Amino acid sequence: MNTRLSLLPLALLLACAAPAFAQQQPLPEWDQLTPAQRETLIAPMRDRWNASPEQRQRMYDHARGWQQMTPEQHMQARRGMHRFENMSPQQQREARALFEKMRDMDKAQREQLREQWRKMTPEQRRQWTEANPPPPRPQR
Repeated sequence: MNTRLSLLPLALLLACAAPAFAQQQPLPEWDQLTPAQRETLIAPMRDRWNASPEQRQRMYDHARGWQQMTPEQHMQARRGMHRFENMSPQQQREARALFEKMRDMDKAQREQLREQWRKMTPEQRRQWTEANPPPPRPQR
Protein backbone atom coordinates (compact mmCIF):
# COMPACT_ATOMS: atom_id res chain seq x y z
CA MET A 1 0.00 0.00 0.00
CA ASN A 2 1.20 3.48 -0.77
CA THR A 3 2.58 5.21 2.35
CA ARG A 4 0.77 8.43 1.51
CA LEU A 5 -2.58 6.66 1.38
CA SER A 6 -1.98 4.91 4.70
CA LEU A 7 -1.18 8.25 6.37
CA LEU A 8 -4.27 9.96 4.94
CA PRO A 9 -6.70 8.69 7.61
CA LEU A 10 -4.26 9.73 10.35
CA ALA A 11 -3.87 13.21 8.84
CA LEU A 12 -7.66 13.61 8.57
CA LEU A 13 -8.11 12.52 12.18
CA LEU A 14 -5.48 15.01 13.38
CA ALA A 15 -7.01 17.81 11.31
CA CYS A 16 -10.42 17.19 12.89
CA ALA A 17 -8.99 16.96 16.41
CA ALA A 18 -6.71 20.02 16.16
CA PRO A 19 -9.41 22.61 16.91
CA ALA A 20 -10.36 20.73 20.07
CA PHE A 21 -6.76 20.82 21.29
CA ALA A 22 -6.31 24.45 20.29
CA GLN A 23 -9.28 25.58 22.38
CA GLN A 24 -8.67 25.36 26.09
CA GLN A 25 -11.53 24.82 28.44
CA PRO A 26 -12.69 28.07 30.04
CA LEU A 27 -11.59 28.43 33.62
CA PRO A 28 -14.30 28.01 36.26
CA GLU A 29 -15.64 30.55 38.73
CA TRP A 30 -13.31 31.47 41.63
CA ASP A 31 -14.94 29.01 44.04
CA GLN A 32 -14.24 26.12 41.67
CA LEU A 33 -10.55 26.96 41.13
CA THR A 34 -8.05 24.58 42.66
CA PRO A 35 -5.83 25.87 45.47
CA ALA A 36 -2.88 25.81 43.03
CA GLN A 37 -4.79 27.95 40.50
CA ARG A 38 -5.73 30.45 43.21
CA GLU A 39 -2.14 30.60 44.41
CA THR A 40 -0.94 31.31 40.86
CA LEU A 41 -3.29 34.29 40.71
CA ILE A 42 -2.65 35.65 44.20
CA ALA A 43 1.12 35.16 44.62
CA PRO A 44 2.25 38.19 42.56
CA MET A 45 -0.07 40.51 44.46
CA ARG A 46 0.98 39.08 47.83
CA ASP A 47 4.65 39.56 46.90
CA ARG A 48 4.08 43.20 45.86
CA TRP A 49 2.05 43.83 49.02
CA ASN A 50 4.74 42.39 51.31
CA ALA A 51 7.61 44.09 49.49
CA SER A 52 6.10 47.61 49.62
CA PRO A 53 4.47 48.51 52.95
CA GLU A 54 4.51 52.20 51.97
CA GLN A 55 2.43 51.39 48.85
CA ARG A 56 -0.24 49.28 50.54
CA GLN A 57 -2.77 52.09 50.92
CA ARG A 58 -2.39 53.04 47.24
CA MET A 59 -2.77 49.39 46.15
CA TYR A 60 -5.84 48.98 48.36
CA ASP A 61 -7.41 52.20 47.09
CA HIS A 62 -6.82 51.14 43.47
CA ALA A 63 -8.42 47.76 44.10
CA ARG A 64 -11.48 49.37 45.70
CA GLY A 65 -11.75 51.85 42.84
CA TRP A 66 -11.51 49.05 40.29
CA GLN A 67 -14.37 47.17 41.99
CA GLN A 68 -16.60 50.23 41.69
CA MET A 69 -15.99 50.67 37.96
CA THR A 70 -18.38 49.49 35.27
CA PRO A 71 -17.24 46.99 32.61
CA GLU A 72 -17.05 49.87 30.12
CA GLN A 73 -14.80 51.82 32.49
CA HIS A 74 -12.61 48.70 32.88
CA MET A 75 -12.18 48.52 29.09
CA GLN A 76 -11.40 52.24 28.88
CA ALA A 77 -8.81 51.92 31.66
CA ARG A 78 -7.17 48.94 29.96
CA ARG A 79 -7.01 50.81 26.63
CA GLY A 80 -5.47 53.83 28.35
CA MET A 81 -2.87 51.68 30.11
CA HIS A 82 -1.99 49.93 26.84
CA ARG A 83 -1.65 53.31 25.10
CA PHE A 84 0.54 54.62 27.96
CA GLU A 85 2.82 51.56 27.83
CA ASN A 86 3.45 52.18 24.13
CA MET A 87 4.45 55.83 24.60
CA SER A 88 8.02 57.08 24.54
CA PRO A 89 9.55 57.96 27.93
CA GLN A 90 9.04 61.69 27.18
CA GLN A 91 5.39 61.12 26.26
CA GLN A 92 4.89 59.12 29.47
CA ARG A 93 6.43 61.95 31.49
CA GLU A 94 4.09 64.45 29.79
CA ALA A 95 1.08 62.20 30.39
CA ARG A 96 1.94 61.83 34.10
CA ALA A 97 2.40 65.61 34.43
CA LEU A 98 -0.92 66.31 32.70
CA PHE A 99 -2.74 63.70 34.79
CA GLU A 100 -1.37 65.12 38.03
CA LYS A 101 -2.22 68.69 37.01
CA MET A 102 -5.77 67.74 35.96
CA ARG A 103 -6.43 65.67 39.07
CA ASP A 104 -7.70 68.65 41.08
CA MET A 105 -9.38 70.52 38.21
CA ASP A 106 -13.06 70.63 37.43
CA LYS A 107 -14.35 69.47 34.05
CA ALA A 108 -14.19 72.91 32.40
CA GLN A 109 -10.62 73.51 33.58
CA ARG A 110 -9.52 70.08 32.29
CA GLU A 111 -11.06 70.75 28.89
CA GLN A 112 -9.36 74.14 28.74
CA LEU A 113 -5.97 72.56 29.50
CA ARG A 114 -6.57 69.82 26.90
CA GLU A 115 -7.33 72.45 24.27
CA GLN A 116 -4.25 74.45 25.25
CA TRP A 117 -2.16 71.23 25.06
CA ARG A 118 -3.43 70.42 21.56
CA LYS A 119 -2.24 73.80 20.32
CA MET A 120 1.26 73.52 21.81
CA THR A 121 4.30 72.61 19.79
CA PRO A 122 6.49 69.73 21.04
CA GLU A 123 8.96 72.28 22.43
CA GLN A 124 6.18 74.14 24.28
CA ARG A 125 4.96 70.82 25.69
CA ARG A 126 8.46 69.98 26.90
CA GLN A 127 8.73 73.41 28.57
CA TRP A 128 5.29 73.02 30.16
CA THR A 129 6.28 69.59 31.51
CA GLU A 130 9.48 71.02 32.98
CA ALA A 131 7.46 73.79 34.66
CA ASN A 132 4.84 71.27 35.89
CA PRO A 133 6.85 68.12 36.61
CA PRO A 134 5.03 64.91 37.46
CA PRO A 135 5.44 63.60 40.99
CA PRO A 136 8.16 61.01 41.54
CA ARG A 137 7.12 57.56 40.47
CA PRO A 138 6.39 55.16 43.35
CA GLN A 139 8.88 52.33 43.78
CA ARG A 140 7.46 48.92 42.98
